[in-house]
Amino acid sequence: MTRVLGIDPGTLSFDLCGLEDGEVFLDISIPSADIAADPRVLINTLEASRPLDLIIGPSGYGLPWVSLAKFSERDRFLVILADERERGRAALVGGMGEMLEQLRASGMPMLFMPGVIHLPTVPEHRKANKIDMGTADKLCCLALGIFDQARRHGIPYAETSFIYVEVGGAYTAVMVVQDGQVVDGLGGSTGPPGFYALGAMDGELAYLLGTFHKEVLFSGGVAYMAGKPTLSPEEAARHMDSDPALYRAWEALFEGVVKSVAAEMAIVPGVREILLSGRLTRIPAVRKELRRRLSRFAPVHRVSGIAQTAKEAAQGAAIIADGMAGGQFADLVDTMRLREAQGTVLDYIYVSTAEELRHKYLFNFPRGGLQE
Repeated sequence: MTRVLGIDPGTLSFDLCGLEDGEVFLDISIPSADIAADPRVLINTLEASRPLDLIIGPSGYGLPWVSLAKFSERDRFLVILADERERGRAALVGGMGEMLEQLRASGMPMLFMPGVIHLPTVPEHRKANKIDMGTADKLCCLALGIFDQARRHGIPYAETSFIYVEVGGAYTAVMVVQDGQVVDGLGGSTGPPGFYALGAMDGELAYLLGTFHKEVLFSGGVAYMAGKPTLSPEEAARHMDSDPALYRAWEALFEGVVKSVAAEMAIVPGVREILLSGRLTRIPAVRKELRRRLSRFAPVHRVSGIAQTAKEAAQGAAIIADGMAGGQFADLVDTMRLREAQGTVLDYIYVSTAEELRHKYLFNFPRGGLQE
């Protein structure tokens, strides 16, 4: 019997899903702001769930199976990818840093898992000059997608094939599974616009911005395009047809998703389905419009999970934790070749200053950049 737990460190909420011998025993969502203000909220929840065989921790951009006991300052940086520029600025990022410190001190049986770019199943030429091909939580979504499609169609994991569209509370990602393995991905900062985040950034804009803060990556999306950066996705969806600015902003997101799916179809044709997940797909009007626009490529299905409250990434993390602990999802983990993940998110950068970048952040990384 295995007893495991998966954590999704979302922009708007931290979701937790626990499995005992494959059955859900924990299914909750905690506002991210609460954890940023007091990381003990998360620690206490984990303590109350013991005993646990394994926890998939909040892994950010991904670490290839680093245990909490061996989690270093360098690992902490690679999870967050925020340097000294963020000191005292981003409450959530700072809260994440403090939370990781407290987790390390707790002795939990926790692993930090890889992101899409760490996987051997993604061809190296697709990784060129990429960092975010899908963060660790997006990889968890893909695990849930594989389980969901295999269950619905009664097929082995190795026969699953889909394009996965994750439209979260802030970011949007589009990723591809072929024969049960992840083969490509456009992450939240390299893909289509999100509700709050701009998605892929024009290189000339990055140049003009110069040295900018991480919070810029969290702006420029639908809410910002409409001139209403504090608007909730639900409120914005209610007025998408009546407010011209919101209509244009939503059009950017919808069209961006369609272009990303079309691009992936060009290199991986014949996928069985397009799978939808994420907070925005829980909004009927948004889900209906995505389904309408994407159905020309393949049948569209919203992912059916294993829990009711926790988001898809937390459910996928629990499935992966169960598989890594030798439970009933071990075959899924093996099919995805997750255990073979390796490297860092900076391994495939080829710009003229790549070596300088790696030296700074891998060998002389900025210690203490997130201290409160």
